[in-house]
Amino acid sequence: MITSTNLAVPARALAIAAHPDDVEFNCGATFAKWSAAGCVVNHLLLTDGSKGSWDPNQDTDELVALRQEEQRAAARALGSTGDVGFCGWVDGELEVTLECRGVVAWWIRHFRPDVVLAHDPWKRYRIHPDHRAAGFLACDGIVAARDPHFFPEHDVAPWRPSTLLLFEADEPDHIEDVTGWVEPKLAALECHESQFETTMHKDLDADGAAALRERSRERERQKTAEMGAPTGFMHGEAFKLVTDL
Repeated sequence: MITSTNLAVPARALAIAAHPDDVEFNCGATFAKWSAAGCVVNHLLLTDGSKGSWDPNQDTDELVALRQEEQRAAARALGSTGDVGFCGWVDGELEVTLECRGVVAWWIRHFRPDVVLAHDPWKRYRIHPDHRAAGFLACDGIVAARDPHFFPEHDVAPWRPSTLLLFEADEPDHIEDVTGWVEPKLAALECHESQFETTMHKDLDADGAAALRERSRERERQKTAEMGAPTGFMHGEAFKLVTDL
């Protein structure tokens, strides 16, 4: 059941995601809307994206560097004036450890976001281990970042965000109206060119790149239309809202 819509635009926001492009898929239009309203939008990517290719001969070091460039370009496409942080943990091998929690807590203290956005780690039947682990690390990192006796060796002060928005939730209860902001989301997604094969099945389609890209765009437009429908928004992005932080 949807119980809230449209947070007040935060001064600072941070999306914590498993891989490059996860932010754009799940909250790209929200970030574009907030950026245009003056929010400082930041990204934190936990893995290096090195498994993001179906080519067994892909040079993974080159892929990691390329995906960082693509992520920075995607942030710019959303109008972000913030920064992009990379933890660099190996794609597909992310684990919920105390060490990883400390790193995520440091980034939260560093960026000082009012709102954190992250994967919902309690999503049922989720099989991708990185998305599950990234969600738990975001939640655990928020708790650690807020209290001074967690990781006192950090060179930044504790910080408590006011709001957590979990994307990919089974039972979302908050919708952001992103009518008018879907096109920047699509432009940001298309910055992740190394992922066209896996996200658009480029090599399996004979209709040409332009037709394939437009079908991908229509698929994303349809998803945001479906998310916005319960509240009467033309387009929306859906989240589980957590305010008891």
